[in-house]
Amino acid sequence: MDNWDEIRTAYHVARMGTVSGAADVLGVHHATVIRHIDALEGRLGAKLFQRHARGYTATEAGTDLLQVAQATDDQFTQLTGRIKGSGAGVTGELVVTSLAGLSGLLSPLLARFKADHPGLRVRFLTGARLFRLEYGEAHVAIRAGSPPDQPDNVVQPFTQHRMAMVATQSYIDRMGLPAGIDDLARHEFVGHDDAASRAPFSKWLLTHVSTDQVVFRTQDDHTMRDAILAGAGIGFVPLTQARTDPDLIEVMPSLPDWSAPLWLVTHVDLHRTAKVQALLTFLKAQAKAWDAI
Repeated sequence: MDNWDEIRTAYHVARMGTVSGAADVLGVHHATVIRHIDALEGRLGAKLFQRHARGYTATEAGTDLLQVAQATDDQFTQLTGRIKGSGAGVTGELVVTSLAGLSGLLSPLLARFKADHPGLRVRFLTGARLFRLEYGEAHVAIRAGSPPDQPDNVVQPFTQHRMAMVATQSYIDRMGLPAGIDDLARHEFVGHDDAASRAPFSKWLLTHVSTDQVVFRTQDDHTMRDAILAGAGIGFVPLTQARTDPDLIEVMPSLPDWSAPLWLVTHVDLHRTAKVQALLTFLKAQAKAWDAI
């Protein structure tokens, strides 16, 4: 495309809102930016921007053009991600994403996987955001709940994210241990601040205790664990953590209703690459050990 440089310039002007901002992103002089905009408007016979004291705002014609530019830029990003992930060896960058609550399980495993492959650089991205595998934002996603149904993704069952109901000795000394589910009514709990949380253990808890009994609320799994360790109340942590942390005491056997299925998700274009296959094989082997706990 003969005028792609001009279209790309217009795209960055719209994104940054100023000529100087676009020039910084593109690494060119601001006069080059203005020349590209003027040339593109002349070629199209339409104004793409309204100029004002604060910068540039896209006109209706500019918005139409920039939608095409955005799609093209996204496609280049997608292509770049796929090319970076298409190496023949277990080397280069490997991006894995999951819920933050799985980091206690996955971080040690990814560290061991990295140690087995010295040429690898691991990026472990956690949080609620769904990274777009189709745009190469991650090589492997580990997701909980219903099986993901995005097109062109390869979805494989991984394991159950099993949870334990735990407390500390300081809480037990103060409040005692529940004698069973019917005895939960006299206890205090640490839980999610979001009453609409889809986590199975959170939904189960709110059907068995009153909201007044959830005396410490947070939106973060790590803060929830810290509050439990501080003796604020009974709460939930991953079962593997409950079995390995000497400061946590299970208050009753883990129930299936607290668990959520985990899925290994990859994009079809990267699924067969050496490093993705190596990681999937490694994680599936480790899952057998978790299931045996």
